[in-house]
Amino acid sequence: MIRHVVAWKLNAPDEEGRAAQAAAIQAALAPLPAIIPEIKSFSIGANVAFPDTNWDLCLVADYDDLAGLEAYQVHPEHVAATKVVKPLVASRASVDFEL
Repeated sequence: MIRHVVAWKLNAPDEEGRAAQAAAIQAALAPLPAIIPEIKSFSIGANVAFPDTNWDLCLVADYDDLAGLEAYQVHPEHVAATKVVKPLVASRASVDFEL
């Protein structure tokens, strides 16, 4: 099993703007588990504590194997969602590890 973790710092200058950006990203990504069968579990959420030091939004998803993660990365619906995400992001960090 592979766990895919992504954290984003959003580019809006204020808390209200970052909240709107987080909602837009969540709306773009949340439908993917119902569309992409390789996704075995999926959660996404906006930060609720320590906004000065924590990242703004995080996604955690699990796949059976690296091939499943790779299939997700190139799936047309994921690629379309990234077109919503990328313009809203100042920084991105990701880690993929075996469970």
